[in-house]
Amino acid sequence: MYGRNLKAYKTTNLEAEISVADPHRIISMLYEGLFQRIAQAKGAIERKDYAYKADRIEKAIAIVTGLETGLDMSQGEISQNFMDLYEYVKQRLLDASLKLDTAPLDEVIKLLMPIKQAWDGISMEDKEKAFAERARLDSAEGAN
Repeated sequence: MYGRNLKAYKTTNLEAEISVADPHRIISMLYEGLFQRIAQAKGAIERKDYAYKADRIEKAIAIVTGLETGLDMSQGEISQNFMDLYEYVKQRLLDASLKLDTAPLDEVIKLLMPIKQAWDGISMEDKEKAFAERARLDSAEGAN
C-alpha cells in the first residue's frame, strides 16, 4: 500500500513540475530521468534482475526517443549530430541489455553527462533570449 501511495505522489509531483516547467527545464528533467534509469538498469544487471533491467532499458530508450523528437532539425548540422548521438546511445542501451554488460551504460553516461552539465549551465539571460527568439519565429510562421 505504501509503495503504491509513494508512486502516486511521485507521479503527481512530476506532473505538477512539468506543467509549469519551461522547455529548457523539461530537457533537463529528461536527462535526469535518463541517468536515473541507466543507474537502475546497471544495478539490475549486477543483481541479475533481468526483468527490471529490461524495464529500465526500455524506459531509458523511450526518454532518448523523447529527446530526439524535441530536436529542432531546422538548426542544421548540430541537430543532425544530436540525432546521430541519440541513435548511437539507443544502440548502446540495447547492447547493454542484450549482452548483460554495464560497460555500454557507463559509456552512455560518459557521452551524455557533459551535454547535461552544459545544458544546466545555460544562463537565465541566454534562456530568455532563446525563448524570445523562438516566440518571434513561431509568430512569424503563424503570420505566413
